[in-house]
Amino acid sequence: MADKSGQTFALPKKSSIVAEIFTTQEQRDDAKRERVLDIPLDEIDAFPNHPFQVNMDEAMQAMAESIKTVGIQSPAIVRLKEDGRYELVSGHRRKMASETAGIEVMPCIVRELSRDEAIIAMVDSNLQREVILPSEKAKSYKMKLEAMRRQQGERTDLTCVPLGHKLDNKRSREILAENSPDSNTQIQRFIRLTELIPEVLELVDEGKIAMRPAIELSYLPTETQEVVLDTIESEECTPNHAQAIKMRKFAEEGRLNTDVILSIMQEEKPNQVDQFKMPKERINKFFAPGTSAEKMQETIVKALEYYQERERHKERNRDAR
Repeated sequence: MADKSGQTFALPKKSSIVAEIFTTQEQRDDAKRERVLDIPLDEIDAFPNHPFQVNMDEAMQAMAESIKTVGIQSPAIVRLKEDGRYELVSGHRRKMASETAGIEVMPCIVRELSRDEAIIAMVDSNLQREVILPSEKAKSYKMKLEAMRRQQGERTDLTCVPLGHKLDNKRSREILAENSPDSNTQIQRFIRLTELIPEVLELVDEGKIAMRPAIELSYLPTETQEVVLDTIESEECTPNHAQAIKMRKFAEEGRLNTDVILSIMQEEKPNQVDQFKMPKERINKFFAPGTSAEKMQETIVKALEYYQERERHKERNRDAR
């Protein structure tokens, strides 16, 4: 626009205050109202630091086939970001299945959520899964608890007893437990697992290290956990609860080193039995790629039973002559 002197100038953008003046409450409420939209998949971003794994497994393939046939029955939940793209709050598996099925759009509920509200909604929706790994619970509980504490003005240092405001005389962790499948104490234990290095936490997910020893190991410094991991791999065994307690005690006393860790790991466990070990390379050719150790063991035992029965049959035939 130009003034009387002929100079041009830009009109200021309409501010949110002006927008409120020239819109009715009904219009503002309508703008915030949830609605289901078909949104292109390439406009939807994954949730930052999403703690739940989304894997291309048989269940994912089955979901993709179902989506090809009947479509997505339950819309995903997204929030609109400042850059105009969408952030996925709930529906990461549905998005991958849609991509696998070759579908380009997905029905989504667009919900107005703050960052912390989105974290809480994301965790709550995924905690409904039938199977949840310890690492998934650990990371998601920590994310949700930090978000709740930010909302309530509490300290977010999860390694300390929280100080600050309370809601209805309850701490955030107590409120979290009321709406979670785990108790207050169990939630605290899961969150403690986030102090483990990723490789050790993966052993917890695989069931090779139990919860109680894992919690004790989480108090070891990162460098020490790496030494424990190396010892686990070289000795082909994992520490039990008593051994993990001993490591933590030695570490607190400043006496835990590589030799002490090895000595503790080589201690005979009360329920330890002699094991027969065979290099996996010698038997790999007899099994399909990806066969689990349990399946290999079961097959070998059946083969030996068959061999033993055949030898007994031969012996009986010789005695009958």
